[in-house]
Amino acid sequence: MNDLNGKTLLITGSSRGIGEAIGLRAARDGANVVIAAKTTDAHPILPGTIFTVAENLRALGGKALAVPMDIRDETQVRRAVDMAVAEFGGIDILINNASAIFLAGTLETPLKRFDLMHQVNVRGTFAMSQACVPFLLKAQNPHILNLSPPVSLEPHWFGSSLAYTLSKYGMSLCVLGMAAEFRKEGIAVNALWPRTVIATVALQAIPGGQELVKRARRPAIVADAARTILCKNSRECTGQFFIDEAVLRAEGISDFSPYAVDASETLQTDLFL
Repeated sequence: MNDLNGKTLLITGSSRGIGEAIGLRAARDGANVVIAAKTTDAHPILPGTIFTVAENLRALGGKALAVPMDIRDETQVRRAVDMAVAEFGGIDILINNASAIFLAGTLETPLKRFDLMHQVNVRGTFAMSQACVPFLLKAQNPHILNLSPPVSLEPHWFGSSLAYTLSKYGMSLCVLGMAAEFRKEGIAVNALWPRTVIATVALQAIPGGQELVKRARRPAIVADAARTILCKNSRECTGQFFIDEAVLRAEGISDFSPYAVDASETLQTDLFL
C-alpha cells in the first residue's frame, strides 16, 4: 500500500501533539480520520480541541469526524467506535495514542495518579482495541499501533518512575499479546516510540520540560514513521517495536535536522531508550 488514501483511522488522544500530527499526515493522503479525545472546549493554556483539529484535517484534503470521548468510560469508547463506523463504513486502523504521565517515585505518586495512568494507558488501550477488533477483522490491511516503548527489564526504568513505567509497559504487552492473538486473522499490532523527546504540551508540563523542548524533535517525525508502518502489509509486519528514526532510516532518510526544534541543540534521548 502506497498511502492511506480512503483508509479510516481512529486516533485516541488526538486533540494535540503526536495524535494530531498522525491525523494531519494521514489527511494529506486523503484518509478518513476520527479524532477521539476529551478536549471539546478551548483551554486557556493548552492549544487545540477535537473540532479545530478536524477542521485542520479537512483543510489538508482528508475527511474528519470529531468525537468527544473519555477513554476511561466504556460506554463512550463503544459510542466512538459506533460513530466512526456509521460515518465511514468501518475502521481500518486504530492508533492507541492517549496517555497519562506522572514521573515520580513510589512514595511521591498519589494513588489517584497511579489509577489515572493505568485507566488511560493500559485499560484504555485494551478497551479501544477490544471495541475496534470486530471491525478491523473486516478491513483490508488492518493495523493497531500503540504509542508505547520497547519492553526492557532493566531496573533503571522501574526505579525512577515505577507507576508510569508499569502503565506504558502495559500498553507494550498489549502489543505482544494481541499480535500473537490476531496474527492468523491478519491484524497487525505494533508499537512506535520516539528516539528523542518530542516537543508536545505534555513535555512542557513536566518539571524541566521547557528546557527539554529545545532539545526535542517535532511530532511530525513520529507521524511520518507511523504512516510508513501503517502502509506495510499487516500479515507481514506485526508484533514489532519500532523507533521512529530507525523506521525512516530504513526508508532512505538520513537528514533529520528538519524535525528538530533547534538544530543547533544536542538532542535528548527519550525515556526507555
